Amino acid sequence: MTSDPAFTEVGDRIFVLRHPVFDVSVTLVPGRTAALLVDTLSTAGQAAALADAVRRITTLPLVLVNTHHHFDHCFGNAVLARAAEAGKASRPIWAHEAAAALLRDTPERVRREAYDEALAVDSELAAEVAATAILAPDHTVHQESTLDLGDRAVLLRHHGRGHTAGDLVVAVPDADVLLAGDLLEESGPPDFTDAYPLEWPDTVDALLGTASSGTVIVPGHGAPLGVERARIQQADLAALAWAIRDGHADGQPAEAVAQRAAFGAGPSLVAVRRGYAELSGDA
Repeated sequence: MTSDPAFTEVGDRIFVLRHPVFDVSVTLVPGRTAALLVDTLSTAGQAAALADAVRRITTLPLVLVNTHHHFDHCFGNAVLARAAEAGKASRPIWAHEAAAALLRDTPERVRREAYDEALAVDSELAAEVAATAILAPDHTVHQESTLDLGDRAVLLRHHGRGHTAGDLVVAVPDADVLLAGDLLEESGPPDFTDAYPLEWPDTVDALLGTASSGTVIVPGHGAPLGVERARIQQADLAALAWAIRDGHADGQPAEAVAQRAAFGAGPSLVAVRRGYAELSGDA
């Protein structure tokens, strides 16, 4: 499944593309000497179309960032990094160390999970996912790193675990923009499949602690958010975390706790079960 995506400017030299498959947000940040591309989509075909869209804006050399290890954010790495057959990239790819380790050490598990998720949407997409080469990031962040694009600095920060163990936030201070990855969502509920629901609200709180009242926040999926909208989502995540703790202490069924959560019974049930497992020492 491919398309002809295009970028929209949401801040000073900050361009966001919303891909129709999963409504993934990809962000391009050109500087004077290099351009940062944050996330690379789901398949080689999507990545090739993304490369064309990038070149309509800039011909600067690219630096890639993966906000986390899920396939819709990183399976385009090999195409966009111009990977040789030996598996080495000619362009740097950055990610948090936990995300890089998953893609490097367990690629077939990551691919299997990606295939199953894609198959639930479309068999053609699943076939493309199965045929796409996985290229792990070769530059890692532990807590914070700074990238120099020539005339602007970009900060890569890991505020803690949340959507996954390796969520990376990209801050562009000169434009007052934060790229939150899937720590924040706009077009659907959070995905708790690999999440740490008891830690997620604190991670988002730390992210928002770096924002001003006018900061533009680009979520992993959907349209850009203002800070107040993001704080509402953080409050809902915090309420869910406390409901999980209270429900576990009271011996409530996970289904009963999930029914009362803000994100809907289905996604919330995944969160409650993961939280219960952690509190029981089974995670």
